[in-house]
Amino acid sequence: MCRTSFGMHFKMEAVSFRYWNDCVDPEDLEAMWAEPDVRSEWINAGETKGSKVHLSRDPDGQPFLTQTEMRAVAGIIVQRHFVSQIDLDMLCAIAEIESDRLPLAKSYNKKSDEVKMGIMQISPKIAEWFIRELGYRTYNMAEDSTPMYKPFLNVYIAAAYLKWLSKFDNKERSEEFMIRAYKGGTKKATHKSTLPYWKKYLSVKESLPSRKVFGVGFALDVPSHSAAGVSQSKGPIHATWDSKTSPEDMELMWKNRDVNKEWTKSGEKRGKVRFSHDVEKHPYLSRVELRAVAEIIWSKHFSKKGGDKSTVLCALCEMVSMRFINGVGQHTGLMGVDYPTACWLYNGLGYKAYSVEAVEDLTKPFVSMYFGAAYMTWLSEYEGRERSLAFVAQAYMCGPHNVNLQETGPLRDKFEEILSRYQKPRRDSSSCTIM
Repeated sequence: MCRTSFGMHFKMEAVSFRYWNDCVDPEDLEAMWAEPDVRSEWINAGETKGSKVHLSRDPDGQPFLTQTEMRAVAGIIVQRHFVSQIDLDMLCAIAEIESDRLPLAKSYNKKSDEVKMGIMQISPKIAEWFIRELGYRTYNMAEDSTPMYKPFLNVYIAAAYLKWLSKFDNKERSEEFMIRAYKGGTKKATHKSTLPYWKKYLSVKESLPSRKVFGVGFALDVPSHSAAGVSQSKGPIHATWDSKTSPEDMELMWKNRDVNKEWTKSGEKRGKVRFSHDVEKHPYLSRVELRAVAEIIWSKHFSKKGGDKSTVLCALCEMVSMRFINGVGQHTGLMGVDYPTACWLYNGLGYKAYSVEAVEDLTKPFVSMYFGAAYMTWLSEYEGRERSLAFVAQAYMCGPHNVNLQETGPLRDKFEEILSRYQKPRRDSSSCTIM
């Protein structure tokens, strides 16, 4: 059968989902039950935790997600993998326009010979590329494209696609560019053919129920692990240090005098060390923790390069991610190193102390710091020349091809101000060289 949605026609696939259990992993179903609005909606509909949960049906008998369920799926995906990078309302609005929240929707474009599937109308080719080349492997596709109909995989790939669009061609892109490119491809992001889609998107987004934009929190100076800084709610975003750090590196963290003092004072226990969280529940490192990670990485793997550049790593981290472990904006992880760059550093330049098998590995503090240090080291010797700190800082933020040392005033001033927070007073003034 066909269903009309904003002028689009969809064919319903032969795949059949009767229950939520048919199209989500147990962990994801548990996360859905943990959402208060979803739990209330399901209980009111007669669902019981521990039993199969029925999917809602439209008058034609096709399964669909309620707006509450759609918001929960988008929120879980954002909080797990794209905190402070993707607005969940963006995902919800696109789902409304693309499929009316129908997980089995499928469309075909004869002109481009492209098939799009699921809630977010994602092409299997796009999904395969993001999984294979960009490391988005939390949800893997089977040999066929059937998993593309599963809500969590579909939304996950859509969020990854939007994140990629936000930095297309190494430029900061606007929301309008992202949405219009999502509709028509990057070549039509400014074409008149995608303008109606953008206008429809704005209207739909504004009308979403219980609208709340997930922005970046700025409560970074709360006492580490204080009651105000650590969220008490349950969920996958509340990973511990131990779950994202090897036992060897955790032991080194505990041996760091300042970290040990901070963790002990806040009541942390070995095996269950919590991350600090801002008011929006975004996990971040305290400056004491960040300094320790940078010092450990540099001393273990880069000390032969000469000098202690751990303070430079800390300053770069502040500028790139504000110490958020998931990253900020289009940047992934503490140091903002993306998956392709990490793979190049690993395979091409031989930086193999830490492996990176999926983009999520780069949300691990030590992994991100290691590849950030490797990238910084490469930049410091870019094109076989010893480079200045000003060059390295700007190249790290903008890419070495975009460096313009004649226009680095604000960037340089900001970097030097941040750097001063991490520099330790030295008795021997002759040893004050940073790089």
